[in-house]
Amino acid sequence: MIRALFMAAALAMATVAAKAEVEIQEVTSPGGIKAWLVQENSIPFTALEIRFKGGASLDADGKRGATNLMTALLEEGAGDMDARQFAAARDGLAASYGFDVSDDAMSVSAQFLTENRDQAIELLRTALIEPRFDDSALDRVQSQVLSIIQSDEKDPEAIVGDAFARLAFGDHPYGSSINGTLATVASLTRDDMIEAKNRVMAKDRLYVGVVGDISAEELGTLLDTLLGDLPETGANMPPRADYLLTGGVTVVPFDTPQSVARFGHQGITRDDDDFFAAFVMNVILGGGGFEARLMTEVREKRGLTYGVYSYLAPRDHAELVLGQVASANDRIAEAIEVIQAEWFKVATEGVTQDELDRAKTYLTGAYPLRFDGNGPIANIMVGMQMQDLPVDYIATRNAKVEAVTLEDVKRVAARVLQPENLHFVVVGQPAGLETTN
Repeated sequence: MIRALFMAAALAMATVAAKAEVEIQEVTSPGGIKAWLVQENSIPFTALEIRFKGGASLDADGKRGATNLMTALLEEGAGDMDARQFAAARDGLAASYGFDVSDDAMSVSAQFLTENRDQAIELLRTALIEPRFDDSALDRVQSQVLSIIQSDEKDPEAIVGDAFARLAFGDHPYGSSINGTLATVASLTRDDMIEAKNRVMAKDRLYVGVVGDISAEELGTLLDTLLGDLPETGANMPPRADYLLTGGVTVVPFDTPQSVARFGHQGITRDDDDFFAAFVMNVILGGGGFEARLMTEVREKRGLTYGVYSYLAPRDHAELVLGQVASANDRIAEAIEVIQAEWFKVATEGVTQDELDRAKTYLTGAYPLRFDGNGPIANIMVGMQMQDLPVDYIATRNAKVEAVTLEDVKRVAARVLQPENLHFVVVGQPAGLETTN
């Protein structure tokens, strides 16, 4: 109990101050595993973030959902421990483990006290290197995933996301849910779990961020202990995803009083020289909450929705500008018209200096708030590595935002926003809307 209470206190208190001089050390273990470290010894607590590039996009043919199911099973027994014994061992160490997956990455998060570091790492190692994938656990978690899939088939927001992805990307992994289908998930076996693990969890796509009470030398030893026995290579990455949609509307009939629309078109890569200008531009258009154009025009002035937003989505194998809105069936068509009009205005006219100044203030002020604990900082560092950002990015990020000019936004808006290619997928019974292509 005392350790559990101390762990809770550490989770609440352990934080590196969000300041430009956060010192990141680049560490290479004796075995050649690389990591970024922020050493913070004020509290005897460490957060570890591991990311494997590729994620659910590496599902084998006909095995969609395998990586998602495998990830959910990693904490369900390992080594000589079944699921209950593993959970008891973890709790006895006051450690915390988390496993997650997206189309582009599989992640492992761990938090542990310095006094229990060796035991916590050894326990995590068994989950990563020696997962059991017991039939009882497989059957139970498989049933949970199947239940989620069935629930999503009745959820307009899930339906619209899946429909847009399918129309945009077809047979590419991006074109289907990481959960898989009822048929593919029901057919998955223990052997499929082993194959999925080996396809994704390999050293050639590994990124690590660590924040807390640990030295570079100690981290090097930890990395080899924890990850040294992983396979050297995993499955080949999927190809770039061809984007298949053009401008228009696709209606997916669904019995609901409120329609949901997902909209978007091709976007901009994260390493593009214009990315920061595009990022600021999108905050003004639809990514800045109640200050954004779309919220002002669609919600505040016309009362057509409770919320509407847009965002840049620079994924590993495709890049998009996406957005979403929900409105009553008899008002969704008007909401779409307003969105199209604002998209066109920003693309052709740019934005005002006042909008730009407010967006910069919001972005530079909000950025330090992301550094609210060891875990979030470790997560940010891993993301930086995966995006090939420099080690000094945290210190220079706000300056890059401040450097964006009104002319930059106008130029990039004209380049990135494509009103003629904006496609809306609408799930519901929208009055006055029909599929156009």
